[in-house]
Amino acid sequence: MDWLRAVQALRERREGHVIVTLARVRGHSPRDGGAKMVVSRDDTWGTIGGGNLEATAINRARAMLESGEAAPELMTLNLSDKAPAEYGVQCCGGEVTMLLEPVRTVPSVAIFGMGHVGHELARILSRHDLTLALIDSREDAVADDGLAVVRDGQATISVHHAPVPESVLPLLPEGTHVFIMTHDHAEDLALCDLALRTPRIGPIGLIGSSAKWARFRKRLIEAGNAPVRVDSIQTPIGTPSIHAKEPAAIAVSVAAGLLSSF
Repeated sequence: MDWLRAVQALRERREGHVIVTLARVRGHSPRDGGAKMVVSRDDTWGTIGGGNLEATAINRARAMLESGEAAPELMTLNLSDKAPAEYGVQCCGGEVTMLLEPVRTVPSVAIFGMGHVGHELARILSRHDLTLALIDSREDAVADDGLAVVRDGQATISVHHAPVPESVLPLLPEGTHVFIMTHDHAEDLALCDLALRTPRIGPIGLIGSSAKWARFRKRLIEAGNAPVRVDSIQTPIGTPSIHAKEPAAIAVSVAAGLLSSF
């Protein structure tokens, strides 16, 4: 697999990686300027010349992935037998500058409940580079004609008409941000319970009042969920400084809180 197809495959798997490019070459080097490789936590694709040059780039790329660094950086190495070399001497006689570009995983978001707020939230999030799952137990809520405004954005959209919405939870990518805002409090409670029992799920947000949450918290603990796990559910959701209750305003608040966490 070449580096370009590797990037596409890693993106589809939502796996972070670093693209390493020989940005500048002076003198002799194993590869010409523009050569690329891709580094993930466990594998590599392509080559920039092997030896100390490549091993140094791989080591640095994986350190960037481990620390979550997002900014690209330049690294210059001298290919001389007198230059420090941790992974073996290369005496080509040249000097290379590498550009290391971290590529973060594409965020995944699921909205359970395509009512007024869910629809407005989907409209906002569809304009961003993420995967977006839209789920509702009501067929008309996820009908194609009503979702036309979310399909022309940058997000990768999947739509699920699920009479039992909890059935979609195991299908979501690892780390998915889950928003629970259905038309039915019984559905909301079942989704909270199953989401807490799905280890791969990311943060869980629940729309509703403090009174609703007090009832839910009691029921979830009675169902056997650990209190500390139950309290990981974020409710209310959104930015506290936005107090308006119109669906569009609530959606802006929720989207702002979500996007600030990426």
